[in-house]
Amino acid sequence: MAEVTTVALNDSGIKRFHCLSTQDLVASVLPPILILELLVGLPGNVVALWIFTCRLKIWRVNTLLLFNLVLADFLLLICLPFRIDNLFRGEHWVFGQLWCRINLFMLAVNRSASIAFMTSVAFDRYFKVVHPHHRINRMTSTQTGWLAFGIWVIVISLRIPLLCTNLLKEHGNKSLCRSFSSYTKPPLAIQIHTTVFIWEFFVPLVLLLFCSVRIAFILRQRQLDKGQKVKRAIRVVGLIVTVFVLCFFPGIATGLASVFIMKYRPYDCDSYNLASQLFSLSIGFTYLNSALDPVIYCFSSSMFRNSLKSSINQLGFVEMRLSRRGSMTSDG
Repeated sequence: MAEVTTVALNDSGIKRFHCLSTQDLVASVLPPILILELLVGLPGNVVALWIFTCRLKIWRVNTLLLFNLVLADFLLLICLPFRIDNLFRGEHWVFGQLWCRINLFMLAVNRSASIAFMTSVAFDRYFKVVHPHHRINRMTSTQTGWLAFGIWVIVISLRIPLLCTNLLKEHGNKSLCRSFSSYTKPPLAIQIHTTVFIWEFFVPLVLLLFCSVRIAFILRQRQLDKGQKVKRAIRVVGLIVTVFVLCFFPGIATGLASVFIMKYRPYDCDSYNLASQLFSLSIGFTYLNSALDPVIYCFSSSMFRNSLKSSINQLGFVEMRLSRRGSMTSDG
């Protein structure tokens, strides 16, 4: 890996970034992982979108939240081919400045949206089990739609600064398209991006752990932990927590290490480039979330499961048993 300290000046003559380097290890290891995730995740999410839009006739709170989750995952996955192409070219971005901004914006927005809707699904389960008579459980489809719209507005607003920032850096004969780079004085957009990246992990993690612990505690207190519906609720939240930690913890750990080096050891390029490569490799875990989320859809909604089974049955190759609760009347 070529390690070069590069310093550029902005219009005021202030140093803006340094330790700019290509990541040869990442360029050789990450593409096969991303291709596998794309091949697994994209068909799964396309099938999920088809079931949500063409097969389900009743939309409930959980169904709407899951639909927005699959939409976020789908939009993220269709951006991956450009990153894969970028890595195959040794991190040389050939799609221009504008598409660099749009691509990184799309990846960031849909990562945030995926986290937000995963957390919302867990909270829906929490209120149904722990507070079954709370008025939140009486939300209509229209109210849930407005909630989902509000979530999209927030995550898009927080990432708009990426569209207003030059993210394409020249390094030798290559153009590097990155949303994270080594800055001596990060632009405001990058500071916002970094802050959101950190807090969108820790806040949902605390909320997800709270939901898991409270559900388990309340059910055992009420001695209801052996019922099928209750056990499914526990499994759903537990699965969401597991997927969340598995997919997002490596990125946040290596990302914080990079931020620490940028702030306190800004000219230690060897350490920064090592942390930067580990952070880039952790992207493989981050995008794995979009490939694993279809499992959450199946665990979270009997309506989705029964619609999927019914669609498979219509192919005539196998006969799958539907839930007794009915394919269009349940959301448990």
